[in-house]
Amino acid sequence: MGLKNRKRDIKSGGYQIDKTLVHGDRLISLLLLITLAYSSAFFTGEKIQKKGQIKYVSRVKEKNRYVKRHSYFYIGLHGKDWVESLDFFEKIAESLMSLSPHKRPNYKRSDRAATLIKYTL
Repeated sequence: MGLKNRKRDIKSGGYQIDKTLVHGDRLISLLLLITLAYSSAFFTGEKIQKKGQIKYVSRVKEKNRYVKRHSYFYIGLHGKDWVESLDFFEKIAESLMSLSPHKRPNYKRSDRAATLIKYTL
């Protein structure tokens, strides 16, 4: 992951540090907290990718795109959201599976991915 992506993660893509208007000791404290939070999200995203479950959290490939769409930071930050949304919509998904039993293998794959990602978080 290049420096350009990290800059975007901390500025407009994640914590929006450029809009805080803090300075001095408060800025140093804020940067330390952001460093810890960023590192946590980054390493979580890296673990999700190593487990091969990144495709469930975001679109990995697009036609005619040669650069990764999302950073490990983004994946780590939104992996938890994806798992929570699955928990929230679990009953609805189960009722939809009863209408389309041929889709059950897809549902089971996403359920397995959610389990692996939960252990990563």
